[in-house]
Amino acid sequence: MSTDAFRDAFWDDAERHLVRYGARFTPRVIERAAGAYVYDRDGAAILDFTSGQMSAVLGHAHPDIVRTVSRSVASLDHLFSGMLSPPVVELATRLAATLPHPLTRTLLLTTGAESNEAAVKMAKLATGGHEIVAFDRSWHGMTTGASAVTFSAGRRGYGPAVPGSLALPTPDAYRSPFRHPDGSHDWEGELAYGFALVDRQSTGALAACVVEPILSSGGIVELPVGYLARLKELCEERGMLLILDEAQTGLGRTGHLYAFERDGVTPDILTLSKTLGAGLPVAAVVTSDAVEQVCHERGFLFFTTHVSDPLAASVALTVLDVVERDGLVARAAALGRQLTERLLALRAEHEVVGDIRGRGLLQGIELVSDRATKAPADALGQAVTAACLDRGLHLNIVQLPGMGGVFRIAPPLTTTDDELHTGIDILATSIKSVLTGRA
Repeated sequence: MSTDAFRDAFWDDAERHLVRYGARFTPRVIERAAGAYVYDRDGAAILDFTSGQMSAVLGHAHPDIVRTVSRSVASLDHLFSGMLSPPVVELATRLAATLPHPLTRTLLLTTGAESNEAAVKMAKLATGGHEIVAFDRSWHGMTTGASAVTFSAGRRGYGPAVPGSLALPTPDAYRSPFRHPDGSHDWEGELAYGFALVDRQSTGALAACVVEPILSSGGIVELPVGYLARLKELCEERGMLLILDEAQTGLGRTGHLYAFERDGVTPDILTLSKTLGAGLPVAAVVTSDAVEQVCHERGFLFFTTHVSDPLAASVALTVLDVVERDGLVARAAALGRQLTERLLALRAEHEVVGDIRGRGLLQGIELVSDRATKAPADALGQAVTAACLDRGLHLNIVQLPGMGGVFRIAPPLTTTDDELHTGIDILATSIKSVLTGRA
């Protein structure tokens, strides 16, 4: 079959037989991946600036991960959920050693939505409450409990969400209406206002607040310095637990092993996924002895097909090994500084680049049609995305109502300096070509 015939048949079969689950498929047939690149059927190399689904922190087909998976599949990959194997206990021990007191207890799962689902259930059981607070641009997963506290998308047409799901304003320094007289972001006032609304809506059964240290699907919104500490205080005043969702920020991506380290604030429950598996389905919930004990006494149940699977544990152990051995936390911080410098230069050159934000290797560019009014530039973002792909760079753009298009830039931690700068060169060329009509 010729290449054209295969491509036509492929997309025809995809159109007829796949459920369309929300994403618009990239118009390339991907056949393999290695390092920071994916390759289409024509052999064209595409630089992957999303690390797969923001997950492949070690790049694609990392040799250590390949060896671990091959060995585990051949010897011990899956067990009855009531059985334990050495990799699971070793992973729980290793994770506790990387985290501050009192985070000592791990539940090993497979996806981010699943880990957030479990964390929310633990918080409800431990506190006796049922109300969960999340940002109004949050994304914590598509399962029932997680989707109830996902406010950025996917809420219409499914009937009532889980009762007690309450929203808090996202502290977006670029677009927030809360301002000091000098025009700077008044995040303290915004947070106080948000909790005043929460208190008015609450029935007196607040259980937890779940947030990302950097909202990713919400448009790369980084919590201001001091915000997390004040949020923890407000939670403690109300008897709530603080759940941090570090699906995308964990395991070094921000220049810290965990993003919350910058703020010196320890959550009551931490959820990990995406980066913990380096592209494979691995997730975890980590909490304290105290929370785990109360949940156990009250009959906590989260018995899934793949809970405590040895393959997932072995993969996560390998990720921890490689991140530590190869100094990838420091690497992400160093590359992040280079990335910030390049993105700031783009903002200086182009009026359509309204804002640069994020840290480490999780950064974003917000495109606007008018920098003064911050008017959204949806069509421009889509055109730049297509132009980048034509030149061999895959980027993801978040487009939420009332916002400009926000490019999420999250290459693997193993990306070389040359690959990083090649990607930004392509982005710069694509923006210029679209603006001049030569895309």
